[in-house]
Amino acid sequence: MVESNLFFKQIRNIGDNFSYIIADENSKEAVVVDPSFNSEAIIRLAKKNGLRIEYIIDTHHHRDHIADNKDVKARTGAKIIAHKISSVEKDIEVTDGDTVKIGQTFIKVLYTPGHTQDSISLLVDKKVLTGDTLFVGECGRTDLPGSSSKDMYNSLFNKLMKLDDDVEVYPGHDYGQRPHSTIGEEKKTNYVLERRSQEEFIEFMRR
Repeated sequence: MVESNLFFKQIRNIGDNFSYIIADENSKEAVVVDPSFNSEAIIRLAKKNGLRIEYIIDTHHHRDHIADNKDVKARTGAKIIAHKISSVEKDIEVTDGDTVKIGQTFIKVLYTPGHTQDSISLLVDKKVLTGDTLFVGECGRTDLPGSSSKDMYNSLFNKLMKLDDDVEVYPGHDYGQRPHSTIGEEKKTNYVLERRSQEEFIEFMRR
C-alpha cells in the first residue's frame, strides 16, 4: 500500500481526548479509533469525505475512550473491535499481531498493557496510535485498578520503542506540547523513556 491511499485524521472536539479516522482512499472504507465524546465531529468528517465507517476500534475500556461507541455504531452500522479480554461490548475480538483490513490498508494490533490489561496500540503505515500507553512526553498512569508498571515497562521498551524512529506517535490524549510526535523524538525527549531497568522503572512509577 502506498501512503497516498491513506486517509488519516486526528480529531479533538470535546475535552482532551483524541479520536481518529483511518480510511482507504480508494475503497472509502474507514475505521474510527476511540470515538470518545467526538461522534458528531466523526460523522460530519466521514460524510464530508464520502467515507463508510466499517469498524470502531477501542484502545482500551476506559469510558472516556468508548463513550460514543453506541452512537457511532447506531448511525453507521460499524462493528466494534477490542482486545479479547476487554470488558468493552464488542463484535470482534483481537489479540497481539492481528490485523484489521479496510480496502488494501492493513492496521496491525499491538498488545500494549500497562495502563489497563486490555490496552492495544495500532500500527498503520508509519503511524502508531498508542491510546493511553504512550503520550507525547509522558506515559499512561499505572496506579489504577488493573494497571501494571511491569507491563507498562514491557509495552514501552520491548514493543513500542522497537518500532522505527520515524514512526509517528498519535496518543489518546492531548497532554503534550504538540498533538503528535515520533518514536525517535520520544526516545530523545520523554523522561519516562530514560534508560532504566525494569525494577528501576517500577520504582520510578511509584513516585
